[in-house]
Amino acid sequence: MFEVSDTQKIGVGLAGFGMFFLFLGVILLFDKSLLALGNILFICGLACVIGLERTFRFFFQRHKVKASIAFFGGIIIVLVGFPLIGMLFETYGFVLLFSGFFPVAINFLRRVPVIGTLLNMPGVSGLIDWLETRGGQECDQNAY
Repeated sequence: MFEVSDTQKIGVGLAGFGMFFLFLGVILLFDKSLLALGNILFICGLACVIGLERTFRFFFQRHKVKASIAFFGGIIIVLVGFPLIGMLFETYGFVLLFSGFFPVAINFLRRVPVIGTLLNMPGVSGLIDWLETRGGQECDQNAY
């Protein structure tokens, strides 16, 4: 096993709280302050988990420029005061940025007892297979 530093533990907590506040902000009809807090906590948590340099390199790779602009532009739009439009931009950027991780996450979730059963249902399975193959293609294209 590998060691997890205290900074990484704090980062996981910050990212978790960020996701919680983002979820809560969406549930409460796109509350601007909760969404802004969630965005800031998520970015800070990510930086604590993988480090500042690797976070910077992840967001500012040449082939991820459009995705990073959409993601950070969405955060700025939320902070300015248009949470619905900002979250649309953010979601688009998030999907583009993290689409390479989708196949790994889907394979992991298919092995979880209850969630795996739901993901293998006839109607859902086709959508999940499409997400998995599209994410893998995106990851292969981004490698070059």
